[in-house]
Amino acid sequence: MDDGELLGIGAFARCVGLTPSALRFYDDCGVLRPDRVDAATGYRRYGSGQAQRAVQLRQLRAAGLPLVDVETVLDGPEDAARDVLRAHLERTRRAADEARAVVEGFLREASGHPERSAGTVRARVDGPELASAVRQVGPAAATGGAAAEFPVLGCVLLELADGEVRLVATDRYRLAVRVLRPEVCEGGPLRVLIAADRARRMAEWAVRQSAVEVECASAAADAPGVARVRLRSGRACWDVEGPAGGVEPGDFPDYRLMLAGLAAARHRVIVDRVGLRDAVAERSGGPASLAFGPDAGGTADGAVEVLEVSGGEAGPVRLRAVRTGPEVRLAFDPAVLVPVLEAGVGPDVLLEVAGADQPVVVRSADQGSFTTVVMPVRDR
Repeated sequence: MDDGELLGIGAFARCVGLTPSALRFYDDCGVLRPDRVDAATGYRRYGSGQAQRAVQLRQLRAAGLPLVDVETVLDGPEDAARDVLRAHLERTRRAADEARAVVEGFLREASGHPERSAGTVRARVDGPELASAVRQVGPAAATGGAAAEFPVLGCVLLELADGEVRLVATDRYRLAVRVLRPEVCEGGPLRVLIAADRARRMAEWAVRQSAVEVECASAAADAPGVARVRLRSGRACWDVEGPAGGVEPGDFPDYRLMLAGLAAARHRVIVDRVGLRDAVAERSGGPASLAFGPDAGGTADGAVEVLEVSGGEAGPVRLRAVRTGPEVRLAFDPAVLVPVLEAGVGPDVLLEVAGADQPVVVRSADQGSFTTVVMPVRDR
């Protein structure tokens, strides 16, 4: 890249090893803003002097640092940066020891390669990733009386379309969508409903497989949704059967329409996911209130601020956060928000807020493939 040269977002992304969606996310967070934004088209352009920061940002995020800590390392005092890195290194060592014990337990199965039936619909995905997707969206499926009244809401939708595998669940108060990009995707579209409890058992099977192929032997041209699909890994198979009671994939709410109808976000907040989960989980007897504002002394928009979680019988909890947009106060039912935060991936969570009375989009920070929409409640 020549000095003074400006690159579009795609070219700059390839140069520094990030995706365009990650660059947009870091722009929204104020961590890596483009050198120039075209006022007419909104196209972002980046300068050569930003490449080093972008690469360092990618490396720190790949190492698992929360975004607030990344800002400290890149922009904070040297002593503070050193303390953050040492603390993260110790956390990483502990997590690696725990992960090693789990992974070694799943490396015992030798898979064969039997001939596959010639299906018209087929997609190959990573087994643990499929299991993770089910775990993420599953909490948004309806249970109890709601599932009895609306059986379709007690299901997880498995969809193959547009070269993607999507898992979707909703109970009318939450909507969770996880997108997987398979190694192979042939045929389709395909839509099948899986009862939530059976989807959980399917995930327990899939997590032990290195790769899973989703197969359908035939899908009629006039009926792209089918009630039976087979998951295959080597010689092992799992038959995905539709729920009882005559529920059809066409009965599932149009999640695309729901997402397209969301108002534009006016506020974006990034905060430690586990810290927020624990603070909200402590609330009892009422909603959990989330108030975002500047840290002591006040800060500019996009700088480190504080999120205060209050409500119920527990005392307020203050968490460091990054916010763009005006100050905002929200309230959530802990029973709804906590499972969403538990299902997240990575150290951070991103809240995209259109207003205190509008659905809130919850993402696993820069992992845009998992999205949950949560309805806030009235703050009493």
